[in-house]
Amino acid sequence: MSTTSDSVAGLSRPKTALLLGLGLVLFFILLGLGTWQVQRLYWKEGLIQTIDQRTHFAPVPLAEVEKRFTSTGDVDYTPVTVSGTFLHHGERHFFATWEGQSGFDVFTPLRLEDGRVVLINRGFVPYDLKDAAKRPQSQGAGQVTVTGLARNPLPAKPSIMLPDNDPQKNIFYWKDRDAMAASAGLPAGAGLVPFFIDADATPNPGGLPVGGVTIIDLPNSHLQYAVTWYGLAAALAGVLIFMLRRPAKDASARKSESIRKARCVDKKC
Repeated sequence: MSTTSDSVAGLSRPKTALLLGLGLVLFFILLGLGTWQVQRLYWKEGLIQTIDQRTHFAPVPLAEVEKRFTSTGDVDYTPVTVSGTFLHHGERHFFATWEGQSGFDVFTPLRLEDGRVVLINRGFVPYDLKDAAKRPQSQGAGQVTVTGLARNPLPAKPSIMLPDNDPQKNIFYWKDRDAMAASAGLPAGAGLVPFFIDADATPNPGGLPVGGVTIIDLPNSHLQYAVTWYGLAAALAGVLIFMLRRPAKDASARKSESIRKARCVDKKC
């Protein structure tokens, strides 16, 4: 009887050790995920604070924003005012949604007095109005002044889950400033301002595009995610502790049973 029990116990030890090892690896992964979310929480809170501060500043001339970009590389959400002439033939269309409706944000080159160009996100148009010929009132000519928020260019596609841009069809799934400009038919030699500008909600002729589409209220769920990961780590720690204590309890129970049987034999019970 003792030999059989020892054999079974011997077979269970490697399996238990393997489970404990895997459990410890998973435990540290969960702790790492929780800590990462805490770090993301601090980053997001700082970003939200920066956006809130910048969007309450008074608009400044384009030249001042360009100086800031040259020195810091970051002008995101800085209010700016710029004047020039829209090159409507160069409209670029960024796939987007607005108030639950699918469509496009219209990025139009604005030619400045010095001959350079800045891409302006004029706002949203519904999917079936992508073709500018269907909204001719939005194609006004002459000098205009645009007030909006400067937006940093993206260094690369932000996610592998996004489709590739299709300049031939004039559909962009991420804001590739250089590709937009290269496919817009800009005047030869025209310099390009190194950031975008999102126009404010000032109504455009004919009501389209709908301006003021910049997302300012960023979601911040990192605290909930951190609590979830840490909670799972705590639950797993409880399971591992139980697994570690169980063999000791089983051994103690077997020892007690052996002593009881030995006493029973002595007393002939």
